Amino acid sequence: MDEDWNPSWPAEWQRHYAALRELMANEEGQAEVLPGFTVHGLDVRKWLARQRTPKVWEALAAGQRERLERLGITPLAPEPEEPAKPSTAPVSAFEKGVAALAQYKAREGSVTVPRAHVEALPDGSEVKLGVWIMNQKGRRAKLTADKLAALAALGLNWTAS
Repeated sequence: MDEDWNPSWPAEWQRHYAALRELMANEEGQAEVLPGFTVHGLDVRKWLARQRTPKVWEALAAGQRERLERLGITPLAPEPEEPAKPSTAPVSAFEKGVAALAQYKAREGSVTVPRAHVEALPDGSEVKLGVWIMNQKGRRAKLTADKLAALAALGLNWTAS
């Protein structure tokens, strides 16, 4: 009795497998299944590519995997996970200035910045930090409470005025 006559998996899977098995037998070994290649009207290449994906391969029954392996078919290697990309949300000029000031303070131990000083941030951007501080001081009456609090937290004394 043929072991494949009444499988526990879907008949559609079995039809594609039988078509692939027939193709491999006709090719006398591992055959290159080209795009659009059909056997008895079944798109064997598309079906095979799907079966080899790690997610589908793991979901196959042991008997299905065994049959594919007998034909020399193995799963594709899992795709490496991409590292999390840094946020691409736009950063406001104020946020960049605060970051530059925090970086400067951590390095120099002070928030007394020469007017001409330019601070390079890790993302490659630059902030004219001395000018930025003077602009914030000139606009302090219009700054929101959270912006004033951020500047005060860094040690700018004039934020309390």
